[in-house]
Amino acid sequence: MDLTQSIIQFALASFLIELTPGPNMAYLAVVAACEGRRYGFAAVAGVALGLALVGIAAALGVGAMINALPVLYQTLRWGGVLYLLWLAYDGWRDSDEEIEHAALGSPLLMFFRRGLITNLLNPKAAVFYIAVLPGFVVGGVAVMPQTITLSVVYVVVATAIHAAIVGLAGTAQTLLENPRKRLVLRRVLSVALALVAFWFAWKTQG
Repeated sequence: MDLTQSIIQFALASFLIELTPGPNMAYLAVVAACEGRRYGFAAVAGVALGLALVGIAAALGVGAMINALPVLYQTLRWGGVLYLLWLAYDGWRDSDEEIEHAALGSPLLMFFRRGLITNLLNPKAAVFYIAVLPGFVVGGVAVMPQTITLSVVYVVVATAIHAAIVGLAGTAQTLLENPRKRLVLRRVLSVALALVAFWFAWKTQG
């Protein structure tokens, strides 16, 4: 298998992995549907930076350290679960606010930061880079450049999918002029995000 084939196969694998529902997908759908595409795309940018930073850290060996130290892994894991639960609570608490008010009071940087933190507290992101990515590294070629290239491919694929999620979920905002429907949507999505947090806790065991 040559390098080009490896990159194509890795891109396909990344695409399929990112289509699996998880914390990023749930959070981005909540933001886009409740606050609008503008804030959803800010969160996408934060997620992308988080994935890139984790990829760099994994390439430098930090990912292997996380995988080798159960305490560090569990600390990040439960930090991620608690952060998702907090986001769900925050969405539920503000569910009776007008969308316009929420947007005016919520700078883009806040949603960018939340997307970034969600990924930095996700140990599975680091494990992906050290457990899946190496399988696509071609022998006989410098490892570091390949690792960086594959990491970039993953971030690009993930970001494209996340942007599509925001684009699709954002259409719901224009349909929710009725305050009652808006309240129901925000609370349903907040409950869904909480369920994703519990699913994440179960999925990332051991």
